[in-house]
Amino acid sequence: MNKQPEMTDKTRQTFIHVFCDLYCQKPIDKISIKEIANKSGYNRSTFYQYFTDIYELLDCIEGRVLESINEEMASREFSTHTFQDALQCLENAEDISVLKALLGDYGSVHFVERLKREIAFERLIVDFPTDDVLAPYIIEFYISTLISMFRLWIRNDKDLSSEELLKLVDSLFANGITPYHIFGKVNPRLDSNKK
Repeated sequence: MNKQPEMTDKTRQTFIHVFCDLYCQKPIDKISIKEIANKSGYNRSTFYQYFTDIYELLDCIEGRVLESINEEMASREFSTHTFQDALQCLENAEDISVLKALLGDYGSVHFVERLKREIAFERLIVDFPTDDVLAPYIIEFYISTLISMFRLWIRNDKDLSSEELLKLVDSLFANGITPYHIFGKVNPRLDSNKK
């Protein structure tokens, strides 16, 4: 009996979403195939029709996210607002709950490193001299900061609007943290809520 393609994709998606929900709550070594199957409404043998183990499932999810981000980046012309472009690529890439799981408290450092390695974020740094000996360090700082800020933002359920986040990141890159810190308190002149 041949399965309908829509059903197989729906089943695969169900396993992915259940895994991501669990991965937001606990480390991967505490998640069992039986738990994923039960919460998905399937049995373990159905899980094994799609994935050999949990790590193959995770690799599949990571691969799909990276492919989606690369496609999004390839399809756009980048402006001078590079962080805004990066943010939109990450937001548009895949279901935000998947990114929340991969970049959450139990997500792996491996995925973050893979994200930095496989996504051409260097394209976002306009007119940057790549032949300078400091270039790899500056690029690493820039990319790691962008990913960390995005990671915190989605972990905080987007508590800032995307415009507020962009304004904050632009300001931090341009001015550092000093304008935001006066004797342990936020500088009221820079508080966007007070005008």
